[in-house]
Amino acid sequence: MGIVRRTYKQSSKLTEGDVNLSPRRNAWIKKNIDKSTAQMLTEDERYFLHQSLSTPCLNAISESKGIYLRDMQGRQIMDFHGNSAHQVGYGNARVIEMIKKQLDEIPFCPRRYTNQMAIDLARRLAELAPGNLNKLLFAPSGTSAIGMALKLARYATNRHKTISMWGSFHGASLDAISISGDSMFRKDVGPLLPGTEHIPPPTRGKCHFNCVDEEHTGCINYLDYILEKEGDVAAIIAEPMRWTTAELPPRNYWRRVREICDHRGVLLIFDEIPSAMGRTGKMFVCEHFDVVPDMLVIGKGLGGGVFPMAALIAREELDIVGDLALGHYTHEKSSVGCAAALATINCLYEDGLIENAITLGKHAMQRLMKMQSRLPLIHKVRGLGLYLGIELLKDGKPANDEADTVLYHSLSRGLSYKVGGGCVLTLCPPITITPEELNKALDIIEEGITSVS
Repeated sequence: MGIVRRTYKQSSKLTEGDVNLSPRRNAWIKKNIDKSTAQMLTEDERYFLHQSLSTPCLNAISESKGIYLRDMQGRQIMDFHGNSAHQVGYGNARVIEMIKKQLDEIPFCPRRYTNQMAIDLARRLAELAPGNLNKLLFAPSGTSAIGMALKLARYATNRHKTISMWGSFHGASLDAISISGDSMFRKDVGPLLPGTEHIPPPTRGKCHFNCVDEEHTGCINYLDYILEKEGDVAAIIAEPMRWTTAELPPRNYWRRVREICDHRGVLLIFDEIPSAMGRTGKMFVCEHFDVVPDMLVIGKGLGGGVFPMAALIAREELDIVGDLALGHYTHEKSSVGCAAALATINCLYEDGLIENAITLGKHAMQRLMKMQSRLPLIHKVRGLGLYLGIELLKDGKPANDEADTVLYHSLSRGLSYKVGGGCVLTLCPPITITPEELNKALDIIEEGITSVS
């Protein structure tokens, strides 16, 4: 069978994250990586399939603890990226203790059986989730949980179509990229799921799609128009805030969408996988908008930065598929993963981490607004709690090259984060962070933006 050889090239489009084909990355590696680490990176590249945003890798680490990574050369790196999985910090003592206990008692729980940890976690999440979201399924990844939500929506409505947002990201599997709106994952892959309609995303402020007011009434009316004309849409699936660029919707956007869903008989599914829990100053992001979806998908940090864990939380009326399989995953009721998740929730409440996210989030936003007033390159600063974004524009256009420069400036000074949408520095630190650590990180970012302004 013939293999098509593709030519790698740096994409000029805005993507879910900073790609690993940047010439500046290669220059950074040559300057900052020693011979032994370079050998590790070469070996890693030899055995792992190459893909943008991943392999080849930037660096190799020897330790992760608290908010820090330590590389093979002994350098300490504040991690404001962490794949959004590290909200209680790396190696959290509570999480590790509960995982070790379960490893000694029930290292694996096969299907057909349950265990107390799985029941306790399901009960806790059902108690914490808003409204009547009280039925759950666990999965080993957020992408898998999204797939379960899509299947349940079809069973519940006898329809297959969905509406989602351009620019969104819901996972990398074929069904997830069908509803996602990021070209990095959809481009050149061939036919996707049928019936996956997309609309413009909700962003607070100016809308580029002829909306008549700041509430984006035009976009909301367009959504209602699609639902009326299509007539067979099962669900709207959306990020309650845009994770890759930390953008908030207009104040009443989701309330209007909820009303439209109820009127049209369409399910509303919120993807809160990247925020996990507590990071934005509330347990769940939808609570900021006083809107309860029909299904809520969480993941990433649910496993305490250790174990792959995700969950689909649905309202009880959707418990209708007892004779079929929605997930059927091998690690569906992992006692170890559920122990990690329970410990994570305990940390959020007993260690005051949600309050810390509120307090330090306000402090960070105040500092970022002061930076914005001094540095013209900063177009907007935004976020909720300790999920923050700094959008860079130059001459009214996305400052992609400048954002890339600032990123590698920060990496050279011991700070790691993600660039979303090409020009947005997205800051996602563990919410165990101290004020001193946060200020140090913001100092590095200010220095980097100043250097390219």
